[in-house]
Amino acid sequence: MMALFFILNALFTLVVIAFLLRVLMPMVRADFRNPLGQAVLRFTNPVVMPLRKLLPPAGKVDLAALVALLLVQLVGTALLRLVGGGGFNAGAVIVGGLRDLLQTILQFYVFAILIYALMSWFGPGNGGPAGRVLARLCEPLLEPVRRVIPPIAGLDLSAMLVLIALQALRILLQSG
Repeated sequence: MMALFFILNALFTLVVIAFLLRVLMPMVRADFRNPLGQAVLRFTNPVVMPLRKLLPPAGKVDLAALVALLLVQLVGTALLRLVGGGGFNAGAVIVGGLRDLLQTILQFYVFAILIYALMSWFGPGNGGPAGRVLARLCEPLLEPVRRVIPPIAGLDLSAMLVLIALQALRILLQSG
């Protein structure tokens, strides 16, 4: 039973990340004309496009994608609670789903910044289309830190400091 729960949780997390990318990429003006962007669009379109008829974008925020992200997260949380034997309680699903979504967002950024930093240290060039998307996603978090703490002797500590802050937020969220 634990193995089934793990597999379902991993699959739902990947689905949530696809919808999270659908929300974040337009906000940071990432290019959807690359293979990663096209995959995100193709995977999320069946849910987002019907919602778009009801919820047009509001500036940089794609409301249909945001609602789709929330719906997918809540459905995943409800199904995982049922599989885990927790039963269905709408209040617990909503609170747990929102908490899980925040955890997923924080964990996503931990991995994104870690990969982005490693690519900048060891990878040649900009990492291709995925590297450009990572740059667009990570720079809004890294740049404010660089303004306060500039690179020391060419060593950029911003990624390390943002990772520490993200981990601290994850710990606070888990203890609450």
